[in-house]
Amino acid sequence: MTKTAEQPTRCFRVDHASAVHGIAKAARAAALAAGLPGAMPEQAAVIASELGSNLDKHARDGVIAVQPLLLGHGIEILAADAGPGMADLARCLVDGHSTTGTLGTGLGAVRRMATELHLHSEPGTGTVVAARLIHPAGTSLPHKDFGYVRVPADGERVSGDGLALHRTGQGWTALLVDGLGHGPAAAEAAEQAVLTFRRDPELPLGQLLTALHHRLRLTRGAAAAVLRVAGARAEFCGVGNIRGLVLGDGPRRSLLSRPGVVGLHLITPQVTAVDLSLGGTVVLHSDGLDATTALLETVGPVRLPPALLATGLAHRHRQLRDDATVLIARAREGAG
Repeated sequence: MTKTAEQPTRCFRVDHASAVHGIAKAARAAALAAGLPGAMPEQAAVIASELGSNLDKHARDGVIAVQPLLLGHGIEILAADAGPGMADLARCLVDGHSTTGTLGTGLGAVRRMATELHLHSEPGTGTVVAARLIHPAGTSLPHKDFGYVRVPADGERVSGDGLALHRTGQGWTALLVDGLGHGPAAAEAAEQAVLTFRRDPELPLGQLLTALHHRLRLTRGAAAAVLRVAGARAEFCGVGNIRGLVLGDGPRRSLLSRPGVVGLHLITPQVTAVDLSLGGTVVLHSDGLDATTALLETVGPVRLPPALLATGLAHRHRQLRDDATVLIARAREGAG
């Protein structure tokens, strides 16, 4: 089974109370597009409104993002800010709690309506929230093991980054591609790469990169990387500016792409094997995020849910002038 991030993440800066209405409208539309039944589209609007209102009242540099789930049928509403954070998170989740004289139903209402809710807050640093609404008839896909954000460059409606994930009984393979530049031409290169990946995602990784190269010859070209995980073993193969990092109980390990441009100038792909037995949180990102070595210094514990890690990284390290995509995957030994 192969899933793709077909629609880019819709990102809204909460710099005024008037932004909340547009955020709620976008969340409702996303829920309807995902086929969520009954009251769930309205619940999505309420969740987005409550999170947006909290950012307007309490936070600095607040952002709300709305996107489909990468796995399963549903949506996620993500929130991030740069402070002041919450010293007593459990108390803030209690219905009726308020610090501004309002009804105080914000986070309590979000917790009741969301299928899943993940939060992390550090006083003085900021808060990240991931609220998911999942179709009641959805499958038992391991969506909790994955988090992502795929945001276009400011002013663009399409993203030149592409993201796809293929699962088998033994594990999974991910593709992250970054079309050169941004805008429609970059998006076309990314789309062609995703289509090629979907055709035969179980090829050896070097052959996958070569197939992408042949398909992208009539495009402007792209950077691309593929990651395959089975149990405690991973393989990585990349060309261009896709970067990766493996985090766990041992030292951090970088996943390095070779120089080149897929579709224009491809150096012989090189596959790197990675042992995940000491821990397996894998970060892949395009160069719309800052260098990997600095990524996790201000985001919080590595053991945070992947959705929160992805949200925090995109908020704090995104470069507005470029498309930005980050995939967080938690590999579990023996998982299939």
